[in-house]
Amino acid sequence: MNITQTFYDNLASQYHKLFLDWEADTKEQAGILDRIFRSNGFESTATVLDCASGIGTQAIGLAALGYKVTASDISQAELNEARERAEGRGVEIRFENADFRRLEETFDQEFDIVIAMDNALPHMLTSDDLETAVRSIAGRIRENGIFVGSIRDYDALLESKPSYSPPYIHKTDKGQRVSFQTWEWKGDSYKLIQYIIDDEETAAVSRFECEYRATEREELTRLFLTSGCSRVLWLFPEESGFYQPIIVARK
Repeated sequence: MNITQTFYDNLASQYHKLFLDWEADTKEQAGILDRIFRSNGFESTATVLDCASGIGTQAIGLAALGYKVTASDISQAELNEARERAEGRGVEIRFENADFRRLEETFDQEFDIVIAMDNALPHMLTSDDLETAVRSIAGRIRENGIFVGSIRDYDALLESKPSYSPPYIHKTDKGQRVSFQTWEWKGDSYKLIQYIIDDEETAAVSRFECEYRATEREELTRLFLTSGCSRVLWLFPEESGFYQPIIVARK
């Protein structure tokens, strides 16, 4: 079990705590993706593979809009959480445990749209692993289909290499919840420690550790173009309404 799988297995039951209102964010993010899909010529009849689905933040919202959604992830614990959340909301999603570096081992079909949101691709800690992941993802997109993903703005972050992310403070019925990250850099990679502090009737601290490689936009653009995509564009938060830069690659 690698560090990424362990990180998400351990975080699965608490992942929703990173949001002020996970339900509201699910609907908002689905709306953002729906606009991107429609602007690229797709309707809600499109087939979607969320290959880094986590607890279903994007997959559930898109299924609620009518998209035919398949969700996969390396973390079985997160898939279990996502399945329970999908069943509770009455949406139909196919769930599969899969590594997005080897999607062809699980899926023999191609999809209209493949997505990987919330900084999933920078979990690839070497350029070779990232290239393998991009080729695997591109291989599951049908002709004229698209990939949509998001990463942190590493082009900017590599200039300053911050040692932490600003805390999020969420008020709850019984107190407050504080979440923040510390970042320990080594070259273009960093160890991330995610803290979640529940300060309600009693204080409780949870700690989760992972690693990322700061992936620049030029590298991702080049990899998708050399993996069979004909066009790549980037949407920034002021344009898309999403909190990270979004890549859209056309097969």
